[in-house]
Amino acid sequence: MTNGADLLCDTLLANEVDVCFANPGTSEMHFVAALDRKQNMRCVLGLFEGVVTGAADGYARMSDRPAATLLHTGPGLANALANMHNARRAATPMVNVVGDHASYHLPNDAPLTSDIESLARPMSKYVRRIAGALDVSRATADAIGQAMNAPTGVTTVILPADAAWTDVPDDTPIHMADRRAPSRVDGHRLKEAVDALKAGGKPVLMLAGKALRAGALERAQQIAEATGARIIAQQSNARVERGRGRVPVERVPYVVELAQKFLEGTTHLILIGAKAPVTFFAYPNKPTTPIPPGCQVMTLADPSDDGPGALDLLAQALNLPDTAKVSVPDAALPDLMTGDLTTAAIACAVGRFLPENAIIADESVTSGREFFGFTHGAAPHDHLQVTGGAIGGGMPLATGAAIACPDRKVVNLQADGSAMYTNQALWTMAREKTDTCTVIFSNRRYAILQGELKNVGAGEPGVNANKMLNLDDPAIGWVSLANGMGVEAATASTAEQFNDLFKTAMSRKGPFLIEALV
Repeated sequence: MTNGADLLCDTLLANEVDVCFANPGTSEMHFVAALDRKQNMRCVLGLFEGVVTGAADGYARMSDRPAATLLHTGPGLANALANMHNARRAATPMVNVVGDHASYHLPNDAPLTSDIESLARPMSKYVRRIAGALDVSRATADAIGQAMNAPTGVTTVILPADAAWTDVPDDTPIHMADRRAPSRVDGHRLKEAVDALKAGGKPVLMLAGKALRAGALERAQQIAEATGARIIAQQSNARVERGRGRVPVERVPYVVELAQKFLEGTTHLILIGAKAPVTFFAYPNKPTTPIPPGCQVMTLADPSDDGPGALDLLAQALNLPDTAKVSVPDAALPDLMTGDLTTAAIACAVGRFLPENAIIADESVTSGREFFGFTHGAAPHDHLQVTGGAIGGGMPLATGAAIACPDRKVVNLQADGSAMYTNQALWTMAREKTDTCTVIFSNRRYAILQGELKNVGAGEPGVNANKMLNLDDPAIGWVSLANGMGVEAATASTAEQFNDLFKTAMSRKGPFLIEALV
């Protein structure tokens, strides 16, 4: 006989969901047993639920299809929520399976009983409690469809233990997800954008989502060259295809004053898959948006629309040929630096030694704000960011990306404070033998918070504030920590040492960590 757990696995596999990032518990043991019977499913253990959902995020960004996650009841889901938030902001397709008590046991209010639906809903576009074994396949297929249909996103199904262990007839149907193409841009929006581009002034195309893939960027560049428009990206992006030979694009800066200067003079801001820029936080006596007064903001394509298709339609409306060549300026790489190890020295080394087709998972926070400027001429690569501001996403993101793309080198640019939220990802890297190089920016403080203390006008840090913002007493020993997780590691305190270590790491396979003392 087949049970509900088998149906869940079979439905996932039939819909091309063949990786499950997991941290299971007792309520999920029948699902674990079913996974054991399905050798086409790759199961990846994370030692913390935030690693599980963060890895599923990285996997989906690089594969363009969801992974499943397996989480244990409400508390397991609660541990996973921060990186579900990041995935939601990245519009990442993800199917979370949250195990729960048997339905008849819930009235007993056992210790792990909780309101799973209320926990899941803020971070999920779709939440469904499976009604029984015969509802498993339909519920799972619906969750996959909701995850994949634009706007793509995070979905959560709740699997009661009795729905998993109950037998069903062997001929119970396996349901397929209802897949729909993203919507096309409507004519009114298209005309509005064309009129804005022909109006003169300083129009800007602001891109996000799949409009930041290489082909779409070329189409955007074609439009820019024909109209005098400028193309930019929003501040945080799920995935940007960039590097040598690709159209360079700058992001809206994080710092309010820099963002204002970046957008200064813009007369028309045309959004393609992006949201109108706002400041990350509110600050006393500072604006909440960097958009200049008088700028007309319009949406050509929202996240549920086909962003690359919108660019094609815009180019056609401007009578631009489909096959026109665009000019991609040569971007020279800066020379390697020597002496003290700085964030700029790290960026120069990454730009110089990054191999072709690499992936960068970036949670460098303050240390990486200048990274784009040093690496436009690096080898072609994909750049992934932590999109929701919930720290602890970088290491898991790199892990999932490496599992999605085992033939590509993955570089994790990682702030030390946020790395401590999900350092368990190092263990998963070691177990799965991922081809990852983690660079820890070890400044031994929450540098971003030290800056924010000043930005909000709260003054200079004193004894108590420094106790909450510094990580130097005791200093975190990243080499020892990585070694304890099974990852080889080394420390660099000069630019020369980092250059040598990073070059070597790029030439070898397997997980490696560099503690960069900056």
